Amino acid sequence: MRQSTLFGSTRKKAPKDEVSVNAELLIRAGFIDKVSAGIYTYLPLGLRVLTAIQNIIRKEMNDLGAMEIRMPALHPKEPWEKTGRWSKPGKEVMFQFKGHGDRAYGLGWTHEEIVTPLVKQYVNSYRDLPFAVYQIQDKFRDEPRAKSGLLRGREFNMKDLYSFHADEEDLERYYEKVMQAYGLAFDRCGLVALVTEASGGAFSPRSHEYQVVTPHGEDLIFSCHHCNKHQNKEIVTDTHCPECGTEREEQKAIEVGNIFKLGTRFSEAFHATYQDREGKEQLVLMGCYGMGPSRIMGAIAEVYHDDTGLMWPVSVAPFTVHLLQLGTDDAVKKQAEEWYGALTGAGIAVLFDERDLSAGEKFADSDLIGIPYRLVISKKTGEGAELKLRTSPDMQVITRTEGLKRLSHV
Repeated sequence: MRQSTLFGSTRKKAPKDEVSVNAELLIRAGFIDKVSAGIYTYLPLGLRVLTAIQNIIRKEMNDLGAMEIRMPALHPKEPWEKTGRWSKPGKEVMFQFKGHGDRAYGLGWTHEEIVTPLVKQYVNSYRDLPFAVYQIQDKFRDEPRAKSGLLRGREFNMKDLYSFHADEEDLERYYEKVMQAYGLAFDRCGLVALVTEASGGAFSPRSHEYQVVTPHGEDLIFSCHHCNKHQNKEIVTDTHCPECGTEREEQKAIEVGNIFKLGTRFSEAFHATYQDREGKEQLVLMGCYGMGPSRIMGAIAEVYHDDTGLMWPVSVAPFTVHLLQLGTDDAVKKQAEEWYGALTGAGIAVLFDERDLSAGEKFADSDLIGIPYRLVISKKTGEGAELKLRTSPDMQVITRTEGLKRLSHV
């Protein structure tokens, strides 16, 4: 990608009504554009990051044996009435409206009401269980406090996984596997996500959240550094750890995932049953596992930045290398083009800044965008290039052979 043709550009200032770090940086760096509070357009740079996160999550879900599907975002009223959630929480959460024929619809903020009757059509016997399906799709929530950029949106990207089981033991086994898969996914995204015990709401006594500690977080968690157990403040009754009695630390954090056991809450509402080995009719047991790619993107921006801009982990960065051409004389242009051709030919993702701008402007944009590796071609580098990591002040001049060898393995 040549930066001169890249759609979107950096800005010196973010919109005045943005107060979150992630929104300010992502807008200024040209990753997203604000349409309205909690509603954003993903520009090419931002979409590349979001897609990278989705693909990391997709791999972990596929490795679990879950099958990807795609459910509608537009939902008729009827399935939500069966569970009672059309009226409670109803319009407090859900965008609801009427279409032709005066028929009522809503935009999905979750999908239990759609996936349960879907699965009911295909499950008859214990032989049909267990299995799991997931989707990565935009959801909608009438969020009253949409002031945290990608962390609290009215339209947001979500991965929701639903598992279906014949008994509690099987549900528990799968739940543990999902916990491990979630840990792997967050690690690959560059995030340290703490498994945090939380309220299960109307579905179960407890759930597990994945919380990323940051001073800019909206949640409060209590962490025990002795036994590595964590709890959301909402369920804390004492500042001492219930496991070992150690005094715990209160920390701000961002929730990036949430898993819980649904049990028979929705299978009962839709009479989703199966025949067991004795021929008796039993309710299907369900588990629900959520993870927000857009929220993860916002959390990464909150965690990985400095005073000059973003600092993307390689696994989710929009490009691996930011190639800067300093100067417009023929020799520099020739070297920059040769480096660009060699890097892209080796399968390395490169953003090539060949614009006719000052070195200061290019360096400022490069720091703001936050691509992991920067290569600078100038008169003083000759046939080589100056290599710098975004996270380090150190620089070194390398040959093209050295550059290809090093950057092909990041």
